[in-house]
Amino acid sequence: LHYGTLLGSRACAHMAAAAWASAFLNALMHTANAFSLPLCHGNVLGQFFCEIPQILKLSCSQSNLRELGLIVVSLCLSFGCFVFIVFSYVQIFRAVLRIPSEQGQHKAFSTCLPHLAVVSLFISTGTFAHLKPPSISSPSLDISVSVLYSVVPPCLP
Repeated sequence: LHYGTLLGSRACAHMAAAAWASAFLNALMHTANAFSLPLCHGNVLGQFFCEIPQILKLSCSQSNLRELGLIVVSLCLSFGCFVFIVFSYVQIFRAVLRIPSEQGQHKAFSTCLPHLAVVSLFISTGTFAHLKPPSISSPSLDISVSVLYSVVPPCLP
C-alpha cells in the first residue's frame, strides 16, 4: 500500500504530526501529574519500567479527581485514535476489494491483516492493563500484560 500516493504526502505528514503531538501532550500531562504526587510508600516499583498505575499505588495523596481528569482526556484521545484506525481500515479494505485480481487482493490482505492483528493486540492489552479492576491485580499479571502491550507489538513485523 502506498499511503503517500493515496493520501498525498502533506496529509501523511499532518496525520503523523497530529499523532506525535497528541501522544506528547498526553505523556506530558501524565508525567507532570506523577511528579507532583507525594510518595509515601517508598519509591520501588514491582515492575521493570514505570507505569502510571504503579506510580499511583505509591502515592499517599488522594489525587483521584486530578487523575480522573487525565483519564478522561486520555480516553478521548484514545477513542479518537481508535475511530481513525477503524476508518482507515475500512478505507483500506474498500481499496483492496477494488483490486481486480484475486492474487492482488491476497497480497494486499497478507500485508494488512498482520498489521491489524498487532494493532488489535496493542489496543486490547493496553486497555485491559489500564482499565482492569484492582481486585484482579497481581504483580505477575501486571508485568505480563505490560510486556504484551509495550514490548511484543514493536517486535512483531
